[in-house]
Amino acid sequence: MNTDMSIDSNLKEIVEELKRYLEFQESMGLKTVTAYNKETENGTQLITEKEVPRTEPMATKNNQTEEDIIIIEEPANLFDGSKTMTLEEIREEIGDCTRCKLHEGRTNLVFGDGNPKAKLVFVGEGPGRDEDMQGKPFVGRSGKLLTKIIEAMGLKREDVYICNVVKCRPPDNRTPEPNEMSTCEQFLFKQIRFIKPEVIVCLGATAAKSILRTKASLGSLRGKFHMYSGTKLMVTYHPAALLRNPHFKKPAWEDMQVVMKELGLPLPKN
Repeated sequence: MNTDMSIDSNLKEIVEELKRYLEFQESMGLKTVTAYNKETENGTQLITEKEVPRTEPMATKNNQTEEDIIIIEEPANLFDGSKTMTLEEIREEIGDCTRCKLHEGRTNLVFGDGNPKAKLVFVGEGPGRDEDMQGKPFVGRSGKLLTKIIEAMGLKREDVYICNVVKCRPPDNRTPEPNEMSTCEQFLFKQIRFIKPEVIVCLGATAAKSILRTKASLGSLRGKFHMYSGTKLMVTYHPAALLRNPHFKKPAWEDMQVVMKELGLPLPKN
């Protein structure tokens, strides 16, 4: 009886994992599963899953030049021998922030959310309307897609840490201005220093340009690891861009497979 219950529990877990993965694949544009006829030795035809050659993640290419990779240290003037602050201390330092004009339209400050000991940190550019209302990062449509991506990687939202470059919503969801970013990004750098993740994923060009101090395009940055203060950093598309442009979903998923490989997570079989 206990054995039957264990089998049922295992099957239920497998089905739930498969459901989450297929839902994500559907959101990435996969609508059908292709099959073909295969003859057995006695001539009987069977319908089998099509065997597709596995494509290795893009960052496994060995023809990258040193100029392709950005290596940058954390801002020396920001820390300069000072102790590492906890997340609670960083939030206390921010306080009821009025350091830039973004506070004028703020409902809630959006600090960050997730595992303070996460191996993986996602960084976006700033809160949207839903995030401003709830005080949590990535809870709107883009957040739901990010959650699907995280689950397709074999993780849960509570396993990772999610934050933004600026902590207050820019008006009409515009891109944060340089002075707004330079004012607020110090708290992002302090969050990263405390968490010490193995991998940072920058969601969109704004986050990448803030951390990597570059003006390079997202297309030239993504698909390979850069380095921030000894931590590997991957640049990929913001979930909002995936919602607007479904053809970005495939390369974004390729980027996430590179991250999965780095973290030792099993890659999905094609």
